[in-house]
Amino acid sequence: MATAPSVSYSITVRLEVPAGGRAVSQITHVVENAGGIVTALDVNTAAHETMRIDVTIATRDTEHAEAIVTAVEAIEGVRVHKVSDRTFLMHLGGKIEMRSKVPLRTRDELSMAYTPGVARVSLAIARNPEDVRRLTVKRNSVAVVTDGSAVLGLGNIGPQAALPVMEGKAALFKRFADIDAWPICLDTQDTDEIVRTVQIIAPAFGGINLEDISAPRCFEVEARLRELLDIPVFHDDQHGTAICVLAALTNALRVVGKDLSSVHITMAGAGAAGSAILRLLLHAGAKHVIVCDHRGAVHAGRDDLDDSLRWIAEHTNAGDYRGDLRGAVKGADVFIGVSAPGILTGADIAAMNDDAIVFALANPEPEVAYDEAREHAAVVATGRSDYPNQINNVLAFPGVFRGLLDAQAKGVDEDMLLAAARALAAVVSDEELGPNYIVPSVFHPDVTPAVAAAVREAATAVRAGS
Repeated sequence: MATAPSVSYSITVRLEVPAGGRAVSQITHVVENAGGIVTALDVNTAAHETMRIDVTIATRDTEHAEAIVTAVEAIEGVRVHKVSDRTFLMHLGGKIEMRSKVPLRTRDELSMAYTPGVARVSLAIARNPEDVRRLTVKRNSVAVVTDGSAVLGLGNIGPQAALPVMEGKAALFKRFADIDAWPICLDTQDTDEIVRTVQIIAPAFGGINLEDISAPRCFEVEARLRELLDIPVFHDDQHGTAICVLAALTNALRVVGKDLSSVHITMAGAGAAGSAILRLLLHAGAKHVIVCDHRGAVHAGRDDLDDSLRWIAEHTNAGDYRGDLRGAVKGADVFIGVSAPGILTGADIAAMNDDAIVFALANPEPEVAYDEAREHAAVVATGRSDYPNQINNVLAFPGVFRGLLDAQAKGVDEDMLLAAARALAAVVSDEELGPNYIVPSVFHPDVTPAVAAAVREAATAVRAGS
């Protein structure tokens, strides 16, 4: 639930009000007293006695919006005609579409784009299948695949409810990297069916972006598809998050003057995101890490270790700590949370080492309140857009796929992820770097080109060596 008025819950209310008098100022006053923010007020029609106005209001949530409308409707002489939720309006009919890149104005153009001319292109690809990347949309297309089992923070809501999120992902691909992405929402949560379905649609795509598939199935789906396909398979919830966290941590360590190889890191969360973050941190040179889940520290002596937890136990917690998260945080230099809200307090952060770094990334409510963490830590980051240092996957995945597609990569490995993280961190200059600016804005013009160039170089090196 939002804690402050947000554009995500903005509404536009069409009102009929008296043409004279104080109605407009009363409306603004009532909205502000109710905790909303008037962001726009437009006259729709005007007559001698009445006028219709559209008032746009930022609210905290749906219930807050309803309360504000009720308060406005209670003003004498004011009548509510219509209430529109601006977020729902944006989604009407979907947020993406397919358009032809070539004109089809004449018989000649139709003959080249379709039959009979297209047959020559099909035969060329049949003779040399590699030409499919050069002569079709495959060279610039990504499938955004989900089963709807772990959508945002909403849980297992199914493929249809996941579609607006996948559409949004496709829109981000286009906006930030000019990649044509297609939402593929599968009506199955059977691992074998997911793998087989993606395998048989893969010829049309240059890459697969797995999205919002719950752990631990997501690990198996990704691993099997990487073995089966000759195009990159990238699980954004894992690897996009890992890239952004490593980039942010690289710059946070620059702020406090510490080194990745020497700091003590405590992580909360051993699922998809946590496991991927850990692997990339270790690949980048981290040496002292303890990972905690709902049962406390992951260690070799636990009796509930699946394959993923067993790998974590084998590669972390060299001191065999067996206590809870609070104990693991005490004396740590870095806390990274991808778990649950409100599991730490300011007092826990105060027990960390001097110049502590806190990444509390649970959304929408972080593992520790931002204000409490900021009181004791030198650098704090969250997954929220209303605090500094938002760690957002859109910083990574457009550039990663742009680089992979440009390199005509057949896969993706940790060296490519590491290259992406380092490039993203380097977008923040020494002059810009500070406790409140460790990652660039998602709208920074250098983000996607920098990440894409680094990934393209790393992927090209792999192809050259193969």
